[in-house]
Amino acid sequence: MTISEKLSTELQKILSGDAWYGSPVYDIVESIGFEAAYEKPPGSVHNIAEIVLHMIAWTEEVMDRMNGLTAGIPTSGDWPETGAPDEQKWQNYVDDLKLVNVNLIGIIQNFPQEQWDESIKDERNREMGTGVSYEELINGLIQHHIYHSGQIALLNRIING
Repeated sequence: MTISEKLSTELQKILSGDAWYGSPVYDIVESIGFEAAYEKPPGSVHNIAEIVLHMIAWTEEVMDRMNGLTAGIPTSGDWPETGAPDEQKWQNYVDDLKLVNVNLIGIIQNFPQEQWDESIKDERNREMGTGVSYEELINGLIQHHIYHSGQIALLNRIING
């Protein structure tokens, strides 16, 4: 199995497959009603909608890096604003999360095998996820998705009991 095949399989598994840790990302996100998506329980820093937009933003940033752009904060920002609660907007966020990951999987599947261990050509900055290889970048995004889907599941449990 090539690195491209391995990484795209792992990403698909945590998004919509048989994730080892539990429910895949899409199952978790699709179970959220729009009211819960915008509710911020006492003590929480972000609501579910904000976390989903954050996941979208960083997936877009990873795609930019895979396409050779310089690493930085996502174009839409680290924590994009959700605006006023809206049911259609929430559904669009869920759809956008799926779309950016479909696009990323396409990039992964077509990425040259010989470039996976190359550095993304930026100095290492742990908070920015720079100075890593392309393979490490994708593994980091997979971990990022898992981490935030766990937060979403916990917030939903707090909100809905």
